Amino acid sequence: MRPEEQPEAPSGPWRAASAITMGAVGLLCKGFLNGLSKVETHGMDGFLKLLDEREDPERRERGLITVSNHISVMDDPILWGILPLPYIFSPDNLRWGLGSYDLCFTNKGLSTFFTFGQVLPTHRSAHSNFGGLFQPTITEAIRLLSRGPFMHEQDPPTKPATSVKSPDVIDPFSGGHLSFSTNGQDTFPAPSAYRSRRHAWVHIFPEGMIHQSEQRIMRYFKWGVSRLILESEPMPDIVPIFIEGFDNIMHETRTFPRFIPRPFQNVRVTFGEKLDADEVFGDLRARWKQMRAREEKRSGPLDMGVLNDALKYSDEAVSLRKECTRRIRQAVLDVRRQRGYPEDDPKNSLASTWLREGPHREGRKEDASITKDT
Repeated sequence: MRPEEQPEAPSGPWRAASAITMGAVGLLCKGFLNGLSKVETHGMDGFLKLLDEREDPERRERGLITVSNHISVMDDPILWGILPLPYIFSPDNLRWGLGSYDLCFTNKGLSTFFTFGQVLPTHRSAHSNFGGLFQPTITEAIRLLSRGPFMHEQDPPTKPATSVKSPDVIDPFSGGHLSFSTNGQDTFPAPSAYRSRRHAWVHIFPEGMIHQSEQRIMRYFKWGVSRLILESEPMPDIVPIFIEGFDNIMHETRTFPRFIPRPFQNVRVTFGEKLDADEVFGDLRARWKQMRAREEKRSGPLDMGVLNDALKYSDEAVSLRKECTRRIRQAVLDVRRQRGYPEDDPKNSLASTWLREGPHREGRKEDASITKDT
């Protein structure tokens, strides 16, 4: 796509539907938190100032990544109910999230709702052969954090399925070149195709699953977050967040009716300061750029978010992702420590530590914690 071909924004009906969806869900979450819960926030003024600076997409100079622990099935969207009212009706300045394909995108109705709610369809490796950190949705997230226009590696299907059982979603007022596919068969709008979506805000739960622990211990972080940090251009702003109390709203041991959030809980959200990303990740990004330049010199230019095998699987690429993931997890741990929790056991950052839980991914573990796929 040439710069002159990049549209400014999705169609008017699409923007209206997204604003209504985001606003309505935001109002429900805000009403629940303010009316039926006790909410305590720390560092929120600094975060709102950052959002204010990003209000005009034309003036944004970089994307925004927020990273937090994951303690309940309703962390997102309830978490964002803490935002003041003026913020929740501005989709261009609200978060994009990653939602499980097999839960949120199983039919056209759910796909439409979550797409309007700025959720990207994400395959989980435990449930799909299309999962992993190299799936097209991660590419789309990288592009959202960056500045377009971008070329599509391949065009999505030209005739999306019309069945209500199909997950396909399209903007009827836009062309097919503004879409992407997660598996070569489905079709979803590509938000990165629009100028108003450049340098967007992406929130991610790198643990990849719910972990409810009395000690607020975090599981290891998966490497997808490292791709967002290493590959987005320019370096995004990064804000670590630590959340507490949402597990009591939707605890995994809750009884009937399980689908109803439990009121009258104490909820705390602590925003860390915006990281000095160049100081924390600058050396890793420099090494990544050198590696990518070598590969492009050898095999030709690569589109944003598109990798060859060396950039995916080489020892150097793996090493960079591991170290980047370790550092961003430490940033969230630093916020956790501000809340008075003890130092984390370094072994908790290793996937091998959690393999000892055995083949059963979900349920109560030997340390009394509870895990759940989301």
